[in-house]
Amino acid sequence: MNFENLEKNLNLKFTNRKLLEMAFTHRSYLNESKEEGIESNERLEFLGDSVLQFLTSEFLYGKYKSDPEGTLTSYRAATVNTNSLSREALRLELGNYLFMSKGEEATGGRTRPYIMANTFEALLGALYMEFGMEVCEKFLHKELFYKIDAIVKEEKYKDPKSTLQEVTQEKFGITPIYKVINETGPDHDKVFTAGAFLGDRILAEGRGPSKQRAEEQAAQKALEGLKNK
Repeated sequence: MNFENLEKNLNLKFTNRKLLEMAFTHRSYLNESKEEGIESNERLEFLGDSVLQFLTSEFLYGKYKSDPEGTLTSYRAATVNTNSLSREALRLELGNYLFMSKGEEATGGRTRPYIMANTFEALLGALYMEFGMEVCEKFLHKELFYKIDAIVKEEKYKDPKSTLQEVTQEKFGITPIYKVINETGPDHDKVFTAGAFLGDRILAEGRGPSKQRAEEQAAQKALEGLKNK
């Protein structure tokens, strides 16, 4: 895999190429690869998630000095959730650099939201290991924090399920319900598909690694659909 374009976009040069490759190695690739000693990006994702949570919290703490803890938590959740991170990963075209199985790729793995979000976190973990916290902070300021003003101004930090309930009750006098439509994958790597329903009418479907995330994505898509009508 040629990472030159990515490094050019990031304005960084990795000396530890194995670390960069690991950041883009999806677990499915291990089943097909004949290489020995390769590791998936899950550990880097774990590290990157911690770095992301800390730096986002620090940024919000300094920027919104009068907002209480609960509000800051909502701001953070809206900034670092799966949908938010996956959009930035897609914008950066991170999916182009992923090592994954042919089966995963054939089913849309290079653009799947939770894989994209996990890759964003894994890349952040690799940036921390290679360059330290200061570079991670600069990366997030450029590639993620730019949209926090809009999240706060447009109240995108509100829980999509709660917001959808408010909207549907006002418009239709009905409370939405959520149903799991499908589950795929092994127990350790399940993908759930959930639907947001008004009575028997489905408003939208969402997918995610948990029922909660799938329902949240369905609610968000339903809100976007109702806004466009």
